[in-house]
Amino acid sequence: MHNTKSKLEYIWLDGYKPTQSLRSKTKIVENFSGKLKDCENWSFDGSSTRQAPGGSSDCILKPVFVCPDPARKAGFLVMCEVLNADGTAHESNGRATIEDDDNDFWFGFEQEYFLWDTKINKPLGFPPEGFPPPQGQYYCSVGASNAYGRNIIEEHLDICLEAGLNVEGINAEVATGQWEFQVFAKGAKNAGDQTWIVRYLLERVGEKYGVAINWHCKPLGDVDWNGSGMHANFSNSLMRGAGNKETFEAICKAFVPLVKEHIEVYGADNHLRLTGKHETQSIDQFSYGVSDRGASIRIPISTVVRGWSGYLEDRRPNSSADPYKVAGRIVKTVKTVKS
Repeated sequence: MHNTKSKLEYIWLDGYKPTQSLRSKTKIVENFSGKLKDCENWSFDGSSTRQAPGGSSDCILKPVFVCPDPARKAGFLVMCEVLNADGTAHESNGRATIEDDDNDFWFGFEQEYFLWDTKINKPLGFPPEGFPPPQGQYYCSVGASNAYGRNIIEEHLDICLEAGLNVEGINAEVATGQWEFQVFAKGAKNAGDQTWIVRYLLERVGEKYGVAINWHCKPLGDVDWNGSGMHANFSNSLMRGAGNKETFEAICKAFVPLVKEHIEVYGADNHLRLTGKHETQSIDQFSYGVSDRGASIRIPISTVVRGWSGYLEDRRPNSSADPYKVAGRIVKTVKTVKS
C-alpha cells in the first residue's frame, strides 16, 4: 500500500526575552501537496513557551513559509507566525512588524555564529584551558589547525540548498570555531522566513554532532576576539534605481535620530560588541561611509561604481537579533525617505 503521509515540522519563535528561541513540533498529514496554501493553522501550549498563561494557554501557529526537509523522508519545514487565540498577532511576533506587503525591499543577512563545544563550554577548536593562537589565521582558512567543524557547516550548506533555501555563501570567520552563512531574498518577510529556517537547520545538524550553536554576540566576554554580527544588506526600488549620491545620503541621515529604536531590536548585549573596536562603531554613535567597516552603515563600493545605485549595509545587528524585527525597523526608517 502506498504511503501518502507527510511529516510537517511546524517551527516558531517562543516568548523568551531578551532573545527568542526556536521551537518546533511535527504534524502528520495525508496527501500533502507541498504548498503553503494546504498548511493548516495549528495550536500549541503557550504556557510552556512564555507566550500565554496556564489558564488560557492556546496560541495559534499560522504557516507563512514551507520548503522540503532534506533530512527527513516525506518531510517539510513550515515556518509559522504566532497568533493569539483571537487571531491577532502575538506580541512576540516580529514578522508582523514588517511593512513590506509589495516585497519592494530586498535583504541579505550575513549571519555569524560560533560552533560550541559543550564539554568545555568554549568554541570548537579551543583548548580546555586558555586560548588558541590569536585571531587572524582562521578567517577563510583551511587546515586542521585553523578550521574547526567544517563537516558540520558543509552538511548544513548541502541540506539548505536541497531545501531550496537561498543561501548564497559560507566562510570561516576570524575567530576559532566561528563561521558565517549568507541568505538573500526578495521581500523582507521572505528574507526573515528563510534566515530562520536556515538557523533551524543548523541547530539540527549541530544536534547530530553533539555541537551547540552559540548565537550570542560576544560569547567569550570582554576579550580581544571579534564578536558575531548579522550584518543587514538592504535595498528598495528607490535605492536600486537612484543614480545619485544624494539619495543614499538622505537614507543614511534618516537613521541618525533613530539610533535607540534600531539598537532595541538589533540583539541583546550589543554593547559588548559595538565598542568601536573589531570593525564596529560605538553603540551610542552613528556614522556612515563608503567601504567603511567601522561605520554603523557601510556604503558598498559596488553601489558607488554602479553610479550610486544599489544597496546599503547596516553593520549593527548582532548574531542573536531577530531578522524579522531588524528588517521591520529598517523598512520603517527607509520609507521615511521619498524619491
